[in-house]
Amino acid sequence: MAHLLRGKQAGVYNDLSAGLGPDLFVLDYIRNYGINSQISQIAYDPVQYLIAIGTNESKFGAGQIYVFGQRRVEVVLPLPHPASVKILQFCAEKLLCVDSRNDLQIFSLETKCLLNAHSLPAKISALHSDPTLDYALVGTQTGDVLAYDLDRECLAPFKIPNLWREQFPRSRLTSVVTLSFHPRDIGTLLIGYNAGAVIYSFKQNKALKYFQYVVPRGAPGGDSDPTSMHQETAPPLTQAIWHPTGTFILTGHEDSSIVIWDPKDGRIIEARTLQDTNINKPGPGMLSPGAAPGTFAIKTPIFRIAWCANQDPDDTGILIAGGAQSTLTTKGLTFFELGRTPIYNTASWQVLSDHFENPKRQRILPTPPNTEVIDFCLIPRSSPHFACAQDPIAIIGLLASGELITLSFPSGMPICPTNQLHLSMSLVHPFINHIELAAVERTKWLGMTEKRQHGPLFLRGGAEARYPLKRFENRNIVQTSHADGTVRLWDAGHADEIENDALLQVDIGRAVGNQDGVEVTRMSFAGAAAELSVGTRSGQVAIFRWGVNKHPGQEFPPGANSRNALTDIKDRTEASLREGLLPFTLLDQGNGPVSALKHSDVGFIAAGFEGGSLAVIDLRGPAIIYNANVSDFIKEEKRGSFRRSAHKSTTKPEWPTSIEFSVMTVDGDDYSSILFHVGTNLGHLATFKILPESNGRYSVSFAGATSLDDQVICMCPIHADDGRSAYASQAAVAGLRNGAKVNGVLLAVTASGARLFKPATTKGAHKTWDEFICDSAAIVQYEDLGYALLGLYGDGCARAYSIPALKEIGSIKLANIFDVQRFPEAIITRTGDILGWKGPSEMALVNVFGTGFKLDQTRDTLINPELLIPPRPTISNMQWISGTQMVTPADMDLLIGGPDRPPSKRMLAQARVDEQQRRIAARQGAASSSQSPPPESEGWGAWASRQLNERTEKLNIVGDSMDSLQQNSAGWAKDVNSFVNKQKRGLVMGAMKSKFGL
Repeated sequence: MAHLLRGKQAGVYNDLSAGLGPDLFVLDYIRNYGINSQISQIAYDPVQYLIAIGTNESKFGAGQIYVFGQRRVEVVLPLPHPASVKILQFCAEKLLCVDSRNDLQIFSLETKCLLNAHSLPAKISALHSDPTLDYALVGTQTGDVLAYDLDRECLAPFKIPNLWREQFPRSRLTSVVTLSFHPRDIGTLLIGYNAGAVIYSFKQNKALKYFQYVVPRGAPGGDSDPTSMHQETAPPLTQAIWHPTGTFILTGHEDSSIVIWDPKDGRIIEARTLQDTNINKPGPGMLSPGAAPGTFAIKTPIFRIAWCANQDPDDTGILIAGGAQSTLTTKGLTFFELGRTPIYNTASWQVLSDHFENPKRQRILPTPPNTEVIDFCLIPRSSPHFACAQDPIAIIGLLASGELITLSFPSGMPICPTNQLHLSMSLVHPFINHIELAAVERTKWLGMTEKRQHGPLFLRGGAEARYPLKRFENRNIVQTSHADGTVRLWDAGHADEIENDALLQVDIGRAVGNQDGVEVTRMSFAGAAAELSVGTRSGQVAIFRWGVNKHPGQEFPPGANSRNALTDIKDRTEASLREGLLPFTLLDQGNGPVSALKHSDVGFIAAGFEGGSLAVIDLRGPAIIYNANVSDFIKEEKRGSFRRSAHKSTTKPEWPTSIEFSVMTVDGDDYSSILFHVGTNLGHLATFKILPESNGRYSVSFAGATSLDDQVICMCPIHADDGRSAYASQAAVAGLRNGAKVNGVLLAVTASGARLFKPATTKGAHKTWDEFICDSAAIVQYEDLGYALLGLYGDGCARAYSIPALKEIGSIKLANIFDVQRFPEAIITRTGDILGWKGPSEMALVNVFGTGFKLDQTRDTLINPELLIPPRPTISNMQWISGTQMVTPADMDLLIGGPDRPPSKRMLAQARVDEQQRRIAARQGAASSSQSPPPESEGWGAWASRQLNERTEKLNIVGDSMDSLQQNSAGWAKDVNSFVNKQKRGLVMGAMKSKFGL
């Protein structure tokens, strides 16, 4: 009966939901996008080209590890217990993690699962590993260094006691802060304690040198605090790293001091801050003025230091995060470009000191204002050695807010994350403040691939899992606006294979002529026309159109914007963009933030502003064809349904909240036309007609208005006969030329109810929500079975209602997936997909017409077995000649694991590979015919010894041959000399005999 009654009231005489039932509403959890909580750690693997990100535990989600690769490759590794990720490192095919519960966890990148979790008796304060070793060194808060066997998944018997406490028994600060292997000698370890640094030798099993930084009385020190200059201080250590060749040692301290040491004699070469030098020598120092008169500015602590190198390890530079004055609004990264390191054996002490006191160049790598980089991750070109700091091409910085920033190295230019980083990383690069979603035809989206200048791709690892290919689906194109004024577009998919996974990006700040403080409030993408409109809080609407940049690589200064008129902004295209969404025109209304925006597929744009104004733009000019205030068309309807709300409109400000374009016949007309509907925050809904004029232009005329019960959140035009959408598509507008008529109705949804009526002023059928308000709604279709109104409600459920009866069909609980408080920002598509927020920086995509599909975030492949770890750098020839004993990773296995440790899996795999290569060489005839066949039970150690003996024997044979050749050559030369001398004597004697007549 409700179907017949409401259908008759609305003019819809068929049950458009006849084929839908509650059994069809089954949830599919398709995918998550973004990061679930605040980022705490970043790591990069230059061998497999992967990035790992660890997060903190918060109310939005537990700490977990994301591993990203090329395109959409993503694997999520959850922690076994709720905790935060504190340390994260790659080690060959494993990923090491230390969490806030003091557990050391080892994940396999090959099986994508947890191998083992070990809880140490002492609190872990440092972790260090090497890709050529099967051990991870663990520094504890008690000052001990333990060795964890990654192959046996247990602690090794090896242990380094608290060396600092042994040398300085009265010292209290004895926690291990950092651990670092010598870059060329793996048998030497640099241990950083709170009180100082120690060089430890594995082969000698003792400490070689101690480094304690003490600021004498009268020296300014790092913070230049005048109250502490009259006493001797020892700033706690925070960093301890090697020079890329191991020639020097650098320590960072809490007072922002950077100290360079000579590791051979333990002397200080240079002590400095970012600005001052020789801070360990008595003197007045330089005080930085504070915010108030008579005060001085303290420096922020040094968060991270990396000693970088080019391809030549002697050509170095120091990258520093922190240490800047606290009064600065912009605290960027500091880079000391030192140049080529002086030769230690021939350079004087003054030359070494000047090298660090006066770097070749000092750069400030800029970061966003009012932010600070607390950690960074270097992206080396290929080598995992030299502490992943050899020949870096980029820097990924972690801001205090948890956002990411990517800079080129060493220039410090911002890198566009589009198509460089993983999609989930780009969503926190920086944070998102608004999202929209548009359905775009598949072939149209496949052709929208922007051409932008960018550097080498450094995220090239992994392989995506196979998904079904849905060729006839419209693509879910998401638009995200970010805090830096950029908008990015990408395909969220339908749990299928994404053919075009590239991102598009537009710079709103450049388009509006203001790079600072641009905040996007509304977006609308017309996929069929390849056009985008973006509204800002400052009341501007920027319009972009797909095209080719006619001046690539060139930038032009932006001109002034015209108020209440259109401004040509084609010359504000990014220099690096060759083809993509280019700036087209700009409307600067200056009447409050943009509150509603709709870009149709047929060249019309309607924008509403919080000041109450409404503007319509025809892109054929482009020209503004309508500009009025909401109060203008409300006053015209005082005699009708607006009589009751006239007093309300004068007491409360009113502005548009929802705009939609359609093609249908207005009640009372005998023809169809292009309509656009405007809903306001006070529940008024007005309809306008866009009609062609004789001069080829279009005009806007007011058709009528009606009053609803609450703020309009959604308007859905449909065909009254079969339920198909009646949006203003290109095909529908083209049919108007042939006199096509569309018998349509409009379903308007408010926070407290819904109304189905024929525009513009009919009452239609009405439905009031029972208990909970509606936050978001849309009409959905399931195959060919029917249509329904799907809404998200305040109790955390999604409910479907029939059309036109508006009776509940089914409901699904979504509170366990989405953040209910952010339901108003969720978007529902016509196919039943729901894109909503899980947390501040994570979105989820689900489908209500599913089969119970569960989210699996471990399907992608991470490890490529063909990518091998390069050999570790070793000591130089001069060091070997001078007597330095070379320690190999195999020796480290013996020193740490002991003689009774069986061969590890890595050793056995290497032995199998070597044996396979030997057999291949034997089949090819590479082996000598005199070579005796190896025993069948020969092990890898015996095989190595036999190979060495054979090579030695061959060298001896070659040496004997050379000796024989030398003897033969000497004999031949002696015979030649004897023959020449005999001939000379014969010639002389013959001449003498002829003179004497003999």
